[in-house]
Amino acid sequence: MTYEEALNKIHSLDKFGSRPGLQRINKLFYMLGDDLLCQKFIHVAGTNGKGSVCQMVSRVLSESNYKTGLFISPYITDFLERIQINNEMVKEEELINAVEHIFPLVIKLNTEGIIITEFEFLTAVAFYIFKKNNCDIIVCETGLGGLLDSTNLIKTPLCSVLTKIDLDHTAILGDTIELITEQKCGIIKDGSITISASQNDVSKSIIEHTASKKQNRLYYADDIVLKDIVLSVNGCTFTYNDIKLSIPLIGEHQIDNAKTALATLYALKENGIIDFSEDDLTDGFSKAVNEARFELISQSPHIILDGAHNVNGITAFKNATQRFVPQKRILLVGMLNDKDIENTLSLLEGDFELVIVTDVPNPRNKDCYELADICKKYFQKVLVISNPKSAFDAAYTIAKDEDYSLCICGSLYLCGEIRPHILKSVSK
Repeated sequence: MTYEEALNKIHSLDKFGSRPGLQRINKLFYMLGDDLLCQKFIHVAGTNGKGSVCQMVSRVLSESNYKTGLFISPYITDFLERIQINNEMVKEEELINAVEHIFPLVIKLNTEGIIITEFEFLTAVAFYIFKKNNCDIIVCETGLGGLLDSTNLIKTPLCSVLTKIDLDHTAILGDTIELITEQKCGIIKDGSITISASQNDVSKSIIEHTASKKQNRLYYADDIVLKDIVLSVNGCTFTYNDIKLSIPLIGEHQIDNAKTALATLYALKENGIIDFSEDDLTDGFSKAVNEARFELISQSPHIILDGAHNVNGITAFKNATQRFVPQKRILLVGMLNDKDIENTLSLLEGDFELVIVTDVPNPRNKDCYELADICKKYFQKVLVISNPKSAFDAAYTIAKDEDYSLCICGSLYLCGEIRPHILKSVSK
């Protein structure tokens, strides 16, 4: 089997969509062996900030000589970004071997009427690869929600981490903060440790109740006190317990993510589960890159790539844009149909002189012409260019010729589609 054939087998399952529930994946893991679920996991759920927190925690663990697995989603430009060991993508051969081993089991289950989805299959592939490589610790990001997410077959994690919780995927997770928080809290298991980012009062109350019920020690990112905070277009610097730290992640919201990562690391250290030095911490944080999260790709002209797609994410994007991006701005946007588009776009009213609307290469795409009609409520000048790369080319030409800054947001899938094209364009 070639790498392309392995990817084709994985993507052949995409047609079954995202269907929350653990019955199907439980059958698959039963066939693979329970030991895959008994590895040492740091399980991360939340609406925003999961990727950045996973990056910081996994980088510090790797610097501390723990063989560290990292399972994240979605990928931006390379499929293998989703499965990493010591922050390096696993080799193509490892993916091929895992697919060859597991896909026949998927076919067998299919004949029994049990249809495995793409994400369920990928979860099994990742856990299999981590086990084969004898990883010491795995930092595992949920795919959707928590309670019914396929990663939630993990037995008892080293800790459960809850990043900022907000409304998103409401058609699947529920249309209230209470329902969504209950889904996220599904990753909290008996007798473990829970770490929570700063939360709204409703979410905080539900997290506290769940952690108490599950007899978890609960740690708060709000208890992490940072000093000497400096924010710039190149990242953030701050001091924690007299340790000077820097992260190449832009925006005030990344300070909240850093506090969540620090709370996680020190909770595990305090409980004797891991150990790390000050150098491990500083080196790990300094290497915590996270593509398409307010990523500065060019300063002449300014080009910002951000996967923000919900109210909380767009609020962070707006704040960072106003602080770090020169005025006279163009927005290139594409969104998925299951997002709170109206409320999300309304937050950006007045921040952009021109908006170019495009399609997102995803079955859940919000048609660009329908999206443009919504944009016209909040922006004076709106153009539609359905092809994402052509839309970027047009925006980039205007930015260069007329001294505009260019921001791209609305979907990580959009960012993944055009990021390689952007890098080629700005390097010419």
